[in-house]
This record gives sequence, structure tokens and C-alpha cells, in this order.
Amino acid sequence: MNAELHHLHAAGVSLVVETTSSTLPVVHYWGASLGELDDRGLSAIADLARGLRVGNELDAPPGVGVVTEARQAWMGPQGLSVHREDGDGAFPEFSRVSTERTRVDSPVVAERLVSTAAEVDGELVLTIELEMLVSGLVRAAATLRNDGTARYRVEGLDLALPVPGRASELLDFTGRHNGERRPQRHELFDGTHLREARRGRTGQDAATLLAAGTPGFDVDRGEVWTIHVAWSGNQRMWAHRSNGGRTALGGGELLLPGELALEPGASYRAPWLYASYGDGLDAASARIHRTLRARPQHPPIGRPVTLNTWEAVYFDHRLEPLVELAGLAARVGVERFVLDDGWFGARRHDRAGLGDWTVSPEAWPDGLGPLVDRVRGLGMQFGIWFEPEMVNPDSDLAREHPEWILGPRHRDAPLARQQLVLNVGHPDAFAELLERIVDVVTEHRIDYIKWDHNRDLVEPVDRTDGRAGVHAQTLAVYRLMDAVRAACPWLEIESCSAGGGRIDLGVVEHTDRFWTSDSNDPLERQRIQRWTSLLMPPELLGAHVGPATAHTSGRTSSLAYRAITAMVGSFGIEWDLREAAEDELDELAAWIDEFVRLRPLIERGALFRLETQPALVAQSVVSDDRRHALVTIASIDTPTHLPGPHLRLRGLDPASSYRVRRIRPAGAVDATARRAQPAWWIDGAVVPGIVLMASGLPTPALRPQEAGLVELVADGAEEVADVPAAGAVAVRRDGR
Repeated sequence: MNAELHHLHAAGVSLVVETTSSTLPVVHYWGASLGELDDRGLSAIADLARGLRVGNELDAPPGVGVVTEARQAWMGPQGLSVHREDGDGAFPEFSRVSTERTRVDSPVVAERLVSTAAEVDGELVLTIELEMLVSGLVRAAATLRNDGTARYRVEGLDLALPVPGRASELLDFTGRHNGERRPQRHELFDGTHLREARRGRTGQDAATLLAAGTPGFDVDRGEVWTIHVAWSGNQRMWAHRSNGGRTALGGGELLLPGELALEPGASYRAPWLYASYGDGLDAASARIHRTLRARPQHPPIGRPVTLNTWEAVYFDHRLEPLVELAGLAARVGVERFVLDDGWFGARRHDRAGLGDWTVSPEAWPDGLGPLVDRVRGLGMQFGIWFEPEMVNPDSDLAREHPEWILGPRHRDAPLARQQLVLNVGHPDAFAELLERIVDVVTEHRIDYIKWDHNRDLVEPVDRTDGRAGVHAQTLAVYRLMDAVRAACPWLEIESCSAGGGRIDLGVVEHTDRFWTSDSNDPLERQRIQRWTSLLMPPELLGAHVGPATAHTSGRTSSLAYRAITAMVGSFGIEWDLREAAEDELDELAAWIDEFVRLRPLIERGALFRLETQPALVAQSVVSDDRRHALVTIASIDTPTHLPGPHLRLRGLDPASSYRVRRIRPAGAVDATARRAQPAWWIDGAVVPGIVLMASGLPTPALRPQEAGLVELVADGAEEVADVPAAGAVAVRRDGR
């Protein structure tokens, strides 16, 4: 068989892969670094991984393949499900395999292993890619090509990686609109734990990360193995443990019946499966953050402070109130002003006009120019809202082109938010969208699009051929985003999907920011942001200061609580500033000044979720040199104990001492000072790093919806470098 063992390793992670000339690649080990193993050590890893025959299983059980096969006697989810339309070829046998291993000169990828396998009769070719990234993150992908003369139906192509038996506890996430990213955990049992997303988008209830770990694993303890499918359409992730003890995590695109037919000469590429190992969830998460930040296209430091107009004016699009709002935005330090839904067609409410992407002469008799000019004159960028993938039945587009609707041929799919889905995969619809979006963007050299996607894809049928269309829709949306950016290279795009319904490592390659949730209630946001940031670093997650009483929950909170919640993220405002009092505007401006000063730390520091009592949510961001750190502490409930356990920090330099001080802008009301508090909370302190990490800071006495922002600077460190003042515009792709 000419077996070869490959040891891919980087940043404290090892992956041992066996390849032969007649079988698909098998991973024998994925986990903590094995160091520089010699051939004897690698052989021992492979031999020990094979296990023993149990009961009536195969006489010589093979390992679990990266693409699992029936001949491995793997009784879990199958890697490749494909068959010829004439009924032959149910279990393709890939027996002619060649493998190439290369080191990569890239800020992202360290090593790549590519195995190309031909089926025994030569009709199908399967290429499997395994990459060890510089961060220690592993990713796998596969491409199936039809070199035969028959047509094949592809029903699934999953990738999988093994995890050891000690990983006996599972964590993934669920959620809802305004309540995304709710953790759920349970024991890993025999059989399959399967999470399927069938919404045509990632979904507010997305699993996000599927993690298997040692019992009781948490943010800072226990070994953890996680996977994520980098895809924005239907998908599946699973964990399977056989009664023989073999365990694997896997996933891929979920293909609907009949959705994908592979014509002769055609190919299908499965999305990347990302896999991260770490000692605790934070370590696994940090590998993803480092990978994203190493990309050449990652947004530069200095994400603009953004104001979005939606909760301020809704559909009331008149020049005068918006100009007043823009003036107040500039006063407090906003750097980007975004005009939300309502500027186009007959869109005076949410029941009409969606899909007619021309400026409304009724709402804007002189066009958008007067508003754009006023916003730019105040030193701010100008952004605008689109929802290209959806359409109202009451729209010119839907009336003129019913064949562009993604839905059953003989009727419309059920409405959601008064919307149907536009088939972006239809070439004429694609061309129309591209032309309209580019026309609006280029006419005013618009800086930013909030790209929304507000409903699930129910009965997603392409009316031109009768096939399910989620796969084609997802790829077409990616192409459309890329085409818009190619035509407008200065443009940034935010992915919004009724809030956090499309946040994944597929769409991140085509966008620059995510709207984390439609809920601006800071108490809810504390929970949502804590877990969403496992996948995405803070600079990609929009975090906005809303009004005192949240529109989504009716809960009222202080400006300090709202601002501190928005601090570790891409800071913005979703508030009608015309209703704010003068002292509130002054306080908001002061919080924005602090954010701008701290922005380089927030956007490139390592994020640590700190353990404390359930009533508190605490986190820290620590600079690479460990000389500067920021801590947020927020109360979301009444604590069980006062005082609570000490807040132990992480990631600091144990040999340094730190000046610890709470940031309180002038004029901000400090209700916490009215009760007994630790001395450091009131007056600051100088504390050795080893003490901060081993013993920690006494927890302040916080009532529900109180928070604190704490800065730590190492003794002897230079003062924090000057950064652009509030109102400055971030560096853009074209250098403007």
C-alpha cells in the first residue's frame, strides 16, 4: 500500500495523517503538539490509533477517514453520498491515490496536504485538502469531479476528524431572533448528535461551533476540539461515537433532495470544515481569531464608529430630521452614518417596494445627494442599506419577473416579513441586482453597505428547472458580493440577517463586519456577544449603544451600561440622538473618545472570557506584548453572593506590576460608589501580574444592569500611543 505518515504541526497543535496509494487519507491524531516526532514515534501513533476489533466488526478496523467510507465499517454519517442516475455506483471505490505535501509561504497557511483519488473505473475523482494553518487551526475541504459520461446525483460530502475517547462532553449553540448564541451542553452518547440548519442561511439557532471536550471543560480549562462548517446555506454538523469507541466530529453542506446533479466534466467543492483544538474554549477560539486577523483583506485597525438610522427614524425618510441626526452624530464622534431601510421605490413601510433598488422620488425628491453631502461635510463616511436577496410581492420587480422568485412553480412560498426570496442564481436577476447596487454606490461613492437577509428560504425552488436552489443561491450571493466589491473596491459590506442569522466563516471572506443581533438591549447583548465572539473577533461584531429603553425588550438601562457593553466590539449607535439630553450627548461623546483611544487594543488584543459567578459577565482584552489590557465587568442578574469570588485575570505578564484604574468619563453617574466597594474600584491600585492572575481582584458589588470598564497598564510601559481622534476616518482599501 506504500503507506506514508505525515506530521503537520504549528502553534502547539499536531495532526498525524496516513496516506496510501489505494485508500483515502486517515487522521490518526489531532491535538496537542507532539514535538518533532521521528518515524518510530509516528508509527507508534498510527498503531495505537487503530484500536481493536470489537464483537463482529471488521477483522482489522481501519481509522476514520477524512471522508468516511462504507469500507471502513464506519456506522456514523457517511462522508460521500453519491450515485449515478442510472442507479449504479452507490459505493464508489477510490483506489488510485496520489498525495502531495507542501509548505506554504503564507501568513495564513503553514502546510498543505492534498490527496487526489480516482475511482476504480475512473469516472469519479475526489480531491481532499488538509491544511495546517499558522495559528494551529486545521481545515479540510474536498472536491468531487465527474470524469465519466454519466450524470451523478450528489447527496452529501462531509469531512470528519477523530477525537479521543476522553472528549466525552459536547457543547454547541442555539438561539432565536434577538436571542442568538445560547449555549447547550450534554454528554456525548453512543450514536449521532446531529445539528442540521435548513433555513437557507446560517440561522439565529445555528450550532456555530460544535465542541467536544473533557468533562467540565470551560473557557480556560479542559481539552477542547471544535469544528465549524464555513458555509452560509444549509449545513450539518455532527458528533458520532460508535459502540466500539471510535469518535469523530464532522460536517458539511446539507443538500436538499435532487439539488445537486454532477454533469460529465463538472465538479462540486464542499465547504471548508474548520477544526480548532485548545486547552479551554478561549484557546480554541483564539486560533480562529488569529487566522482571520492574518488575512490580507482583514479590516485595518480603526473600525469607524457607526450610527445606523433604523431605530431613530424607521421609515420616516425626510432630509431635515436626518440632517439633524447627522449633526448630533458628528458632535459625539461618529465616523460613519448609515441610512437604513426606506430610501427606495415605494418603501414607505415593510409591505411594499423591496426589490426596486432606485432612489424614491417621493422620499427623496432631490435624490440622496443633499444628505450624502451634509454627512460628508461633517467628516463622516456614508453607508446605506440593501436587502438584495428578498423582494416584496408588492413591487415592480416581483410583478415584472415572477420567474425570478425562488419558490414553487405553481404558487408562491409562504410569506415571511411580507417577503419572498429572489433567486440570485438566476443570471438575469443577478445582473439586475449587480447593476442597481453598483449604480447607487458609484453615484455617491457610498462607503458601506448594510447587506440584510431577513427571512428563511422556505420551499426554495428554482422556477427555471424545478430544482431546490439553496446551494446555487448561496454561491450566487457570494459572487454578487464579490462582484459589487470588484466594481467598487473602496466599499465595505456588513452581513446582517435579521441580526445574527448569517455569521460564519464562509461569508466572512466576502464581508467586513457582522450585525451581531437586532437586540440592542445591553443585558441581552452581554450574553450574545460573549458567545458570538468565540467565532468572530470583536472588531468584526457590530455592538451599538441603543436608547435608554430598548426597542426589543422594553428594558431600561443606564448610558454607562450600554456604552460599556458596546466597548469590546465594533462600536456604534442605534439611538435617536435627537431625544438625548445635553448631558447624555456629552457622556456619549466621552465614551466614544475612550473607545477610539482603546481601539487598537480592542481590535488586535487577545480576548479572554473570565470566570465569575453566573450573575456577572466579565472579559478582558490583552495586547500581544501583555503591557496593556482592558476588562469589562457587567451584571446581568442579582448575584447569589456578595462579595463574590475574586475576578482572576488571564494573559498578563506575571513578572510585571499593573496600574489598575476604572474608566469613568467626566459627568457619568457612578451609582456603584454609593455602596461599599473594594478600594481598587474607587481609587485604583498597583498590583503584581502574578497576583492578578493567581488571586484576582475583589469583585465589585454590582446590582443588575451595572457595569465597569477597567484599564490595566504595566509599570514602566509607555503611555498608550496616540490614535486618530473621534471623527477621523479609518484607512480604506483604496487608501482614502
